[in-house]
Amino acid sequence: MKAVTWQGKRDIRVDTVPDPTIQEPTDAVIRITSSGLCGSDLHLYEVLTPFMTPGDILGHEPMGIVEAVGAAVPDLKAGDRVVVPFQIACGNCWMCLNALPTQCETTQVTGEGMGAALFGYTRLYGAVPGAQAEYLRVPQAQFGPIKVPEGPPDDRFVYLSDVLPTAWQAVAYADIPEGGTVAVLGLGPIGDMACRIAQVRGAGRVFGVDLVGDRLRRASARGVETYDLRSFDSEKELVAAIRDETDGRGPDAVIDAVGTEAHGSAAARMIQNASAMLPRKLSGPLAERFSIDRLAALHTAIELVRRGGTLSLVGVYGGMADPLPMLTMFDKQLQIRMGQANVRRWSDDILPYLTDEDPLGVDDFATHRVPLSDAPHAYEMFQRKQDGAVKVLMTP
Repeated sequence: MKAVTWQGKRDIRVDTVPDPTIQEPTDAVIRITSSGLCGSDLHLYEVLTPFMTPGDILGHEPMGIVEAVGAAVPDLKAGDRVVVPFQIACGNCWMCLNALPTQCETTQVTGEGMGAALFGYTRLYGAVPGAQAEYLRVPQAQFGPIKVPEGPPDDRFVYLSDVLPTAWQAVAYADIPEGGTVAVLGLGPIGDMACRIAQVRGAGRVFGVDLVGDRLRRASARGVETYDLRSFDSEKELVAAIRDETDGRGPDAVIDAVGTEAHGSAAARMIQNASAMLPRKLSGPLAERFSIDRLAALHTAIELVRRGGTLSLVGVYGGMADPLPMLTMFDKQLQIRMGQANVRRWSDDILPYLTDEDPLGVDDFATHRVPLSDAPHAYEMFQRKQDGAVKVLMTP
């Protein structure tokens, strides 16, 4: 089959690889009909290269048709249309039964000290072959796949794999009061969708911050009060402008949907790039113990949120040596929640919104649809934020 493989920093290729097969009774194999390109994939493209191996198959946002199932998968059959969550979880362990499938005790990558295995995402999360491919082996298929109805196009459901539950959890963790205020930093796919979910779940005002014009215009068209970071000389000016709209206090909650690749911090960027250039035997341990993130968005979130407010961190951070303003965080009495989305915890809550009325705008959420063969160009375009790219779907 054809699959998108990682070969090195900013080196993505479409190669021919062996077809997946049933290996365990709890496996399924699906024929992929759509697969998303995620902002997290860009971390592999550049920042997290010390944890990658040439030939790794990328991607974790698939849907498709079941081709085969193992003997211990009673609720799936060939021909079923399914969305596959990005994490691999059993559904039966203590963590899964307590709505934390990202911490699944059956698939935890204990050798790396990490949580549940993920599709297409570095050795830290199991180096499981990913979903930007023609076919996908799905471990723990007795729990993971979400069956969806025939009829509507893939765009209606494919975001259940990652975008929708990640944004939903970001809003749930933000704990926005009914009619309250929330600021979303970063209007890429997750930030954009978090704004939409906050609106349908009762937020009174939603502020969106970014520095890419296409993303700002897209959010503004849906009623988000947008702020172009390029229009302010400093973080303090941005914070003051939003505070002025919230009785001088700041929003009730701030969602950081940016993460490790925030703007600014030339020193952090230099360290990230340097570690990616080192031989693998050196770069992995160095990144694990001494990596740092570009924390501009997180520092802005801490400054912006009102006293007693909530920070919801959904942008991926990977640094081990990040300095944080603990005095400010303690003095402001902040609540902070974060983590990978627990997809199956939220999927049943989200499905009622995926209707012909389309309140979340999923049907036209994708800005680009490309064949799998165009994956290298799609990665480059998305990484450089060219051509209005916000969400890219690939079709094998």
